[in-house]
Amino acid sequence: MSYIIRATDISKKYNSNYHQTVLKPTQFTIKKGAIYVIEGKSGSGKSTFLSILGGMEKPTQGKVFYKNYSLYDLDDKEQAKIRGEKFGFVFQSFQLIPELTVKENIKLPLQFIDPPKNKKSVKELAEELGIISHLNKKPTFLSGGEQQRVAIARALITSPEVIFADEPTGNLDQFTSKIIVDVLTKLCTEQQVSLVVVTHEKNLFHHPHNLYTMQDGKLKVEFENV
Repeated sequence: MSYIIRATDISKKYNSNYHQTVLKPTQFTIKKGAIYVIEGKSGSGKSTFLSILGGMEKPTQGKVFYKNYSLYDLDDKEQAKIRGEKFGFVFQSFQLIPELTVKENIKLPLQFIDPPKNKKSVKELAEELGIISHLNKKPTFLSGGEQQRVAIARALITSPEVIFADEPTGNLDQFTSKIIVDVLTKLCTEQQVSLVVVTHEKNLFHHPHNLYTMQDGKLKVEFENV
């Protein structure tokens, strides 16, 4: 099997006073160790697309397959297990818990794995990400770039197969953004973790394996490493 995730004809509509199509019928495949970058303006549908691929939002139509499993046809417990163990998530707002130390924030996803086990140690990840000296600090004492590195470590602690990143540099300056992009690229390439990034920034990744643009819910291929 050449894919980890395969989406077939997925689309999303929201019912309000009128039918709003946020994502038009889309096909998508995620392969091991590949980097996928989806560029688009705010409101273009890219975050909805990411949420559907990551098992967080059921499509109105179509299916998402994780290997041989139709993800949204599984029961809630099985879906949660795949999200918790096989997927990692990095967000623009970091979403760290201020009352916990850096070390405790990184280890947090392990509490939701049964039986709890981590294939990577907190120390190993912290060293790779350059935050080893901050493990006992609270997130509020860290810079934005350091907080995002903590969030990346948290996403990697379960040794996921895919990392989904929603505007991971949106709250960072240009210099720090480059560092975070380099860190993500290096980690995913070396560890053969797939990376799916949505961003409003053009040319954020200089050498993605696959590049797309999203406009009005329609995904357009810019180039693909087939």
